[in-house]
Amino acid sequence: MLTAYFGDMPEAIYHTSVYFRNVYKEQWITSPFGVEVIKDVDKSDVISANAINSPVLGVISPEQLSGGVKTLLLIRYDSSHIFNASTCGDNCAKWILQMAKGKKIVINLRHLMDFGEGEFKIKVMNTNKIVKNMAELVREAGEFV
Repeated sequence: MLTAYFGDMPEAIYHTSVYFRNVYKEQWITSPFGVEVIKDVDKSDVISANAINSPVLGVISPEQLSGGVKTLLLIRYDSSHIFNASTCGDNCAKWILQMAKGKKIVINLRHLMDFGEGEFKIKVMNTNKIVKNMAELVREAGEFV
C-alpha cells in the first residue's frame, strides 16, 4: 500500500537528482520497468544502460533523465529511503500507485499530486487515515501542504 507523508519530512531525500547520480545502477535503466517508465514519462527510448534517445535532447545519459523518472527508479529500487515524490509530475502518479500494489511504499509529498479520477488506497501518514479517492485525499492532506 502507498503511504504518503505531506509537508516537511527531515528524513526524506529531497535532492533526488543528486542522490540518483551517485547511486543508480545500470540495470535500473535497462530493466523492463526502467524501459517502460522512461518511454512513458520522458517519451524516450533506452538504447543501452548509458544511452537514451530523447526526442527533444537527442542521445542522453541516464543522469539527464527527468526528475520524475529518476525518482520513480529510486522508489522502485531503493526501498531503504523515503523520497520526495514532488519531484515527479502528475504523469508519475499511476506508476507510484502501481508500485504500491502488494508492496509497502512510503513517499513524501510537498504538494497534492493528482492520482486521478479512479479509486485508490493511500494512507496519509500525517493522520494515519486511509483515503480512497482524490476528494478524500484533498480533505485529509490539504492542510499539510
